[in-house]
Amino acid sequence: MLIESLKTLFNRDLIKLKNEIESYQNESDIWTIQKGIANSAGNLCLHLVGNLNTYIGAEFGKTGYIRNRPLEFSLKDIPRAELLSKIEETIVVVDNALNSISEVELKKEYPLLVFKDKTSTEFMLIHLTTHLAYHLGQIDYHRRLLES
Repeated sequence: MLIESLKTLFNRDLIKLKNEIESYQNESDIWTIQKGIANSAGNLCLHLVGNLNTYIGAEFGKTGYIRNRPLEFSLKDIPRAELLSKIEETIVVVDNALNSISEVELKKEYPLLVFKDKTSTEFMLIHLTTHLAYHLGQIDYHRRLLES
């Protein structure tokens, strides 16, 4: 039951991420950093894609994804179409990987030590939904600030 809820939340918010990136009137604004804003929407998008492909796709979907976290924040001017493609691919990866997790596995320890202390898989997946929502809100606010 939790898996279905997680699939719904990840799908909903990844579609919202796609919509946010599509909504930038000026494509170059995706990469704009204003005073007091640490990351562009493009870099946050790359970060979210990297995060989900690492902690869900590689771990449970066995995709073989290798993360390069520093590039998520240093790459610039990736075309919008490429970002949208990465989001679409991530939607599929997350959905497929979540299909492979049983309710019993949710209670087990998450295979990687991500935080100071070990967590359950259930906790990690819930954390990933809130992490996605947090950065999605930042992207929405970034876009609206630039277009006001």
